[in-house]
Amino acid sequence: MSRNLLIIYHSQTGNTEKMANAVLKGAQEVDDVALRFLRAFDADLDDLLWSDGIIIGTPENFGYMSGAVKDFLDRTYYPAQEKVTGKPYAIFVSCGNDGSGAVFNIQRIAKGYPLSQVMEPIVCKGDVTDVALEKCHEMGMTLAAGISVGIY
Repeated sequence: MSRNLLIIYHSQTGNTEKMANAVLKGAQEVDDVALRFLRAFDADLDDLLWSDGIIIGTPENFGYMSGAVKDFLDRTYYPAQEKVTGKPYAIFVSCGNDGSGAVFNIQRIAKGYPLSQVMEPIVCKGDVTDVALEKCHEMGMTLAAGISVGIY
């Protein structure tokens, strides 16, 4: 039985998009996992309900997640409640500051769905490094493998 992983992200400068592509490449290494790789404005409730897990990527804007990611969460929050209980999720953030505001607020909203955070957030400060991209690759592969074998 194929399992489904949703990867959503928003990027303005290209940094978060680089990270998102690394997440995608990692997830693509796992057989039997169907992927949807979408910009946050293009993702909707059907994508969230289709998924067996979700990875959310955002830049930190003014100490918060991007407006596009917040918009996705706003559009899906109430209709998804009690339909996604315990669904695994992970977060990656690109930032110029410390990323803590974006991480905190996504975690806070995710508790209300309620989703289950299964990995530590990846926060890349400044330029996207090879180390950050490798961590993102591992995140995609790990979450995809986990839902593939039913760990999450």
